[in-house]
Amino acid sequence: MDKIASFTVNHLVLEPGVYVSRKDRVGAEIITTFDLRMTTPNKEPVMNTAELHTLEHICATFLRNHKIYKDKIIYFGPMGCRTGCYLIMAGDLESKDIIPLLIEMFSFAKDFEGEIPGASPIECGNYLDQNLPMSRWLAERYLKNTLECIDEAHLHYAE
Repeated sequence: MDKIASFTVNHLVLEPGVYVSRKDRVGAEIITTFDLRMTTPNKEPVMNTAELHTLEHICATFLRNHKIYKDKIIYFGPMGCRTGCYLIMAGDLESKDIIPLLIEMFSFAKDFEGEIPGASPIECGNYLDQNLPMSRWLAERYLKNTLECIDEAHLHYAE
């Protein structure tokens, strides 16, 4: 069996950042998968499911309602390893292209108050597994420690 692309990345040197994980063709369209790495793999604790779940609800709702990008959003959700999220968008994009969008999204998430979107038993299969205060903390941490000071080294996987 062939190794999938994400398993070929050296997670021992991977740091928080915004990386193009892969680009795929669907018909004539290119879709870009971004690795939004929020914690340092194998060095920092992973994110707990409740706050990651809340972040997913807030960010996915934000993205699918964005005035400019809503029609380009295919998917936003957590990585199984709980060290970040995947964002899949229509278009042949690079990490630098979406930094303003990510700053806007994580600013929205860090300041979010009120009812968590889609967090009812009718709308979600695990609606009680939520943690708004910690999701806000994670969003602020990623925003301040990564997105607001990102450099070229944190936009491309290390060779």
